[in-house]
Amino acid sequence: MAMNIWHRLLCRSTAWEWITATKIVPWVMRDIDLGASALEIGPGFGANVSPLRERADSLTGLEIDPVLAARLRTRFAADLRVVDGDATAMPLPDKEFDSVVCFTMLHHVPSPPQQDDLFAEALRVLRPGGVFAGSDGLDSPLFRLQHLGDTCVPVPADTLADRLAVAGFTGIDVETGLGMFRFRAERPR
Repeated sequence: MAMNIWHRLLCRSTAWEWITATKIVPWVMRDIDLGASALEIGPGFGANVSPLRERADSLTGLEIDPVLAARLRTRFAADLRVVDGDATAMPLPDKEFDSVVCFTMLHHVPSPPQQDDLFAEALRVLRPGGVFAGSDGLDSPLFRLQHLGDTCVPVPADTLADRLAVAGFTGIDVETGLGMFRFRAERPR
């Protein structure tokens, strides 16, 4: 996963933390119970840790970037268990979490097949009845411009439900908003 310098500065800013805490996380998590044990895929700089920690007894972050993982361990030692790893092959046991979430990171997964691997892995680590939810940006010229030099493979919102169903999820809902989409799916009981 590559991120340009502008993108890195934005993602670690207090302004981005405020936006995620007051806009993105509440919009995505509306009517969703994270349960006791939640996993965030790709927490990055940790913008979502505080609002997610308020919603789950236990929060784990799976981070592919070792520098960001080390930063998360230092910054959120009391609130987040950090696991180094790739979301397309999670080093986590089957059925460990009540919920799996990811926010504005799916487009950083380098290919659609790898994104599908991430969906399959999210299903695998969820307990029966568990929820997989998140958000990502809608493809547009401005979105592409913000990601110059980044790994940027947008997920088409109109194909996401089918892709999640192929992975084995049910109860799938995908909704578009201003420049973003949110999704929710469940592991069958």
